[in-house]
Amino acid sequence: MGYEFCRAFVQSGCTSVAIVDLKGSEAKGAAEELATYACGTGDVKPDDLNFIGIECDVSSEISVQKAFSEVMNTFGRLDSVVASAGIVENYSAFDYPFDRIKRLYDINVHGAFFTAREAARNMIPQGGGSIVLVASMSANIVNIPQPQTPYNASKAAVKHMTSSLAVEWAKKNVRVNCLSPGYMATKLTRTILDHDQALKKTWESLTPMGRIGDPEDLSGAIVYLSSDASRFMTGSEIRVDGGYCII
Repeated sequence: MGYEFCRAFVQSGCTSVAIVDLKGSEAKGAAEELATYACGTGDVKPDDLNFIGIECDVSSEISVQKAFSEVMNTFGRLDSVVASAGIVENYSAFDYPFDRIKRLYDINVHGAFFTAREAARNMIPQGGGSIVLVASMSANIVNIPQPQTPYNASKAAVKHMTSSLAVEWAKKNVRVNCLSPGYMATKLTRTILDHDQALKKTWESLTPMGRIGDPEDLSGAIVYLSSDASRFMTGSEIRVDGGYCII
């Protein structure tokens, strides 16, 4: 999903992008792929681009700090940050191992907080910026049929974190908003659904628009929230879920 966000930024004219991933080699490979994509979409030349890949474990505050230091050393400023790292697991409440719950919260909640905090630290001295935290429609509803209580709670935490940080940093001109996707056909989701067609049909039947979203369906929302087009918007949530949450 994060790579699709980067593609959306390139389509909107961005020429400086940092891709951050737990696996540094994959982040660097994605940055190279993004550069190739950018050069094939218009009159952009390789020398016009500054795309980098950075290794980072968002569950570690020190790792996040190092990643932001590399970003600032490379670009000199920070206009927009999207925190999209997250995991989901489907255990029943009685069967969920505590170490797995802790890992999920370290990534989904603490990772979002560390990322937002370091982003704001760098944005405030330069006069502001935009932060987008990726939550989920699960922050608002309970998914069925799969059990995922800790995940749902973690995304509700991210949603309220958005509101809280938005209020705290509003007068510093740092905007914090939230993007909540519905079911999306990411690489991981496709792997799951390819082996469980019944679950796919259930998800589709519960979505008013009758389909699972494509990550590209999030492009307009992420560019809007990250850009000056939403300059008077903070503490808000945009749901892109095919209507799932309205029924």
